[in-house]
Amino acid sequence: MKCRKCDAKAVINMRQHRLALCRDHFIEWIVESTARFIEKYDMFTLDDRVLVAVSGGKDSLALWDVLYKLGYHADGLYINLGIDGGFGYSKTSLQKIEQFMSTRSDLHLEVVDVPAVYGAPVNVAAEATSHGAGKPCSICGLTKRHIMNRVAREGGYDVVATGHNLDDEAAVLLGNTLRWQIGYLTRQGPVLPASEDGLVRKVKPFCRFYERETAAYSLLSGIDYVEDECPYAVGARTIYHKEILNQMEEHSRGAKLQFYLTFLQAKEQGIFQAADDSVELTPCSKCGQPTTAAGYCAFCRLWDKVRED
Repeated sequence: MKCRKCDAKAVINMRQHRLALCRDHFIEWIVESTARFIEKYDMFTLDDRVLVAVSGGKDSLALWDVLYKLGYHADGLYINLGIDGGFGYSKTSLQKIEQFMSTRSDLHLEVVDVPAVYGAPVNVAAEATSHGAGKPCSICGLTKRHIMNRVAREGGYDVVATGHNLDDEAAVLLGNTLRWQIGYLTRQGPVLPASEDGLVRKVKPFCRFYERETAAYSLLSGIDYVEDECPYAVGARTIYHKEILNQMEEHSRGAKLQFYLTFLQAKEQGIFQAADDSVELTPCSKCGQPTTAAGYCAFCRLWDKVRED
C-alpha cells in the first residue's frame, strides 16, 4: 500500500480516515492535526506557558514532542508516585523522560517526589486508608490533580496539557454514560476551563487521536517510552470499557471517534444546559487550593491521615 501523499510505502493505514501514510507524512499529519485541534478548541496560543503532565508513556511524551516541534513554550511535570516496590515503575518512567529530554534542547522538567514531599508512595497511602481498599487508583488521581494545579499556579502557567487519547476519552465517556453521571459528562471535553477560584485550565490536544496513532507516532519518531501499564491498573473498569469499544470498532470503523464527536456536538447543542452542576469553591484552610469542602480539602485530609498512621 502506498502513501496517499507520495509514492513511498505506507507505514500506517487509518481506516476511519481512509488514509494511508508513509513515515514522514504520518508524523507531519499528527503535528498538523494537533495544531488544528489546539486552534479549533481554543486550548492555548504561542504566547501561553504550557505545563505538560508527562508520565514516561507514549501519549504524554508524544504530546510534549509535538508541542516542542510546534514552537510552544511547553515545560514538563513528572509526578513521582513512588510505585517502585517490586515493579520499578516510577523509576523507569523518570528514566524514559530524561532520555527523551537528552535529545531535545531547551526542555525543562519539574519533578514532584510524592514520597519525599508527602510522606509515602501512593500505594502505601492506599493501604493506610480506606480509599480503594488498598488499590491506589483513587488516591493517585486525587494526588495528581492537586499537584498539577498547584505547580501550574505557583509556576505561572496558563494551562495544563495531558496526553489523553481518543481511546481514553471514549472509555471514560462510556462509563459516565452507562451510569449517567451528569456532573462528569458536563465537564468532559477537550478543554476544562479555568475558574476564578484558582483552578488552572486543562486541555487534551490528543483527544481525537486513536491510541494506535499516538503509539505509531512515538515509534516512528524514535521515542523510547514505558510500554507497561501501571501495575495497579489491572482490572480497572476503564480497561473493560476499552475492550468493549475495541469490539465495536472492529465491526464499525470509526465507532470510537463518532461516539466522542457526537457527544461533543450534543454538548454544543445544549443537551446538558438544564443540569445545574455549579458548586461553590473556597480555599482550603491548609494548602489554599480550591475545594468544595468546608475547611480542609480532600487532599489535605487524606495525606494528614497517611502521615498520622
